[in-house]
Amino acid sequence: MNVSDAVAARVSVRAFKPDPVPGALLRDLLEKAHRAPSGGNLQPWRVHAIAGAPLEALKAKVGANLGGEQPEYDVYPENLWDPFRTRRFECGEDLYATIGIPRDDKPARLRQLFKNTQFFGAPVGLFFSLDRKLGPPQWSDVGMYMQTLMLLAVEAGLATCAQEFWARYPKTVGDFLGLPEDHMLFSGMALGYADDTAPINSLRTRRDPFDVWAEMRGFD
Repeated sequence: MNVSDAVAARVSVRAFKPDPVPGALLRDLLEKAHRAPSGGNLQPWRVHAIAGAPLEALKAKVGANLGGEQPEYDVYPENLWDPFRTRRFECGEDLYATIGIPRDDKPARLRQLFKNTQFFGAPVGLFFSLDRKLGPPQWSDVGMYMQTLMLLAVEAGLATCAQEFWARYPKTVGDFLGLPEDHMLFSGMALGYADDTAPINSLRTRRDPFDVWAEMRGFD
């Protein structure tokens, strides 16, 4: 698989098969992703992967506290403005449409939202953290590591869903993983084999036309 095919094939999967992912395969992907770029080669990411009994134990802990905790950070700015507000709105509407949940059925939407706490049934949960004293450039570096991992997962026949949702549970996850006090939880990720029969996995999010977000000068 070439890089273009992997980029085109990668989507956020929200329904997984229960089939386990071999530990050796996952370690290989995590190590390959470590070639991701980072400013000054700081390599700021710290990665935890859990499966099996530890994963079930964490899901049980979080499932008992669906209200969450004080978030580690705001995933979206307050009072999101256009065009960002519209993009987020359309993404949500398209997602719920795949599983037949109308806009006014808020309980059903919440039930779907909280499937994040179960990693959407994926057999592997990943967490990404970094030193609290690092800044936005290093957050970007962690994101590049995650993207590199997600593309490598596609090549290996695996699927992923990046989950900033986990910023809602910094204490529970931090205590469970034994994160040092000087490290903050940045994101989680579900990883496994996609359930291609699940309607929710048919979602393909919209993308704006090139001229909306880019311009080129000085080219023929």
